Amino acid sequence: MNNFTSHGLSDIEVHTLLAQEYERQNNTVSLIASENLASTQIRHSQSSVFTNKYAEGYPGKRYYGGCEIADKLELLCQERACKLFDAKYANVQPHSGSQANMAVFNALLNPGDTILGMDLSAGGHLSHGSHINFSGKVYKSIAYGLNEKELIDMDQVKRLALEHKPKMIIAGTSAYSKIIDWQLFREIADEIGAIFLADIAHVAGLIAAKQYPNPVNIADVLTSTTHKTLKGPRGGIILTNHENIFKKINKGIFPGIQGGPLMHVIASKAICFHDAISEEYQTYISNVLANNKAICNELSKNFDIVSGGSDTHLCIVKLADCTGKEAEAWLANHGIIVNKNMIPNDTNSPFETSGIRIGTPSCTSRGFGVEECIQLAKYITKIIQNQNQVSETIKQEVISLCKKYPIEQYLD
Repeated sequence: MNNFTSHGLSDIEVHTLLAQEYERQNNTVSLIASENLASTQIRHSQSSVFTNKYAEGYPGKRYYGGCEIADKLELLCQERACKLFDAKYANVQPHSGSQANMAVFNALLNPGDTILGMDLSAGGHLSHGSHINFSGKVYKSIAYGLNEKELIDMDQVKRLALEHKPKMIIAGTSAYSKIIDWQLFREIADEIGAIFLADIAHVAGLIAAKQYPNPVNIADVLTSTTHKTLKGPRGGIILTNHENIFKKINKGIFPGIQGGPLMHVIASKAICFHDAISEEYQTYISNVLANNKAICNELSKNFDIVSGGSDTHLCIVKLADCTGKEAEAWLANHGIIVNKNMIPNDTNSPFETSGIRIGTPSCTSRGFGVEECIQLAKYITKIIQNQNQVSETIKQEVISLCKKYPIEQYLD
């Protein structure tokens, strides 16, 4: 609790919850692929005086006074985002990746237009056309999936594109571990005159470190989050090399779906983009990939891995004798945090699932290396094989690992 008492918090209830969450994070290992550890600079900028500033509109075209410094900050953030991803234009105002996608749809589509995106159960994202999401309610959604090798079925993508003539084709995933062929999506989109959207939320950090293909010169528009592999604040961005699309997207964000931007988060995004240009960051991403490969290879000795392996920061593990929900709970009981995840042709519901998703961005930020990740994979195997039998030995060994790589060592 000492980390919080020095901040002068007077709300004891929130103070207590902050302290509890700090202890939870510090004493467990997060292997959730979409989580990471924000740096001290990023966390401090999010609690800076910019949280006081309302800056509705865009630099030079605000609806409030006193925005001269906010303008400089947003322009700096745009400049850094463009430099990092080799893009010409960047909108840094989206509050999240889903809102970045919503803004693109709002800007470039009309309600009822057809979109073609990856099925959620195959590794896609809710905002790519799921029937329970705005994207599947406002737009006519067609979904593609995986082939018999559990790779994106590009033959199906082409067949569905030719059959349904979608106005937009979406490539991007939340639970897919292989390299996406951006160029092939481009060719299919061109054949039917569709807009090509690349959602790079999960692999943005890999792209920034030049360890995953960059679709910025291939897709019409890119969307992304700024956390996950980028290690930044929770938020979104939109990138494009087309001025006409950029103008439409700006209107799609404001006044389309958002009001005032979160200037304190934009400050954190600017820091994130600056950090991601460094050689240190490239080394970090190399370590993320190596750690994931180590976990994936070790787990493959006892479990089937979706798509036969991984080329990214995550892998999807198939479970034969339990559900993903059960495995998630059993692992949490031992201090290892993962999330249940659907697998191709899953017979269980999204609330139960037949798999778990594992990723290494957060544990790598903490300092875990290949040796520790192999050990974690062995723990995961034993825990799932033992099912509901809690191993005090494994719990203590996980705690020992956490003490070896405490969060405050990285954050503070």
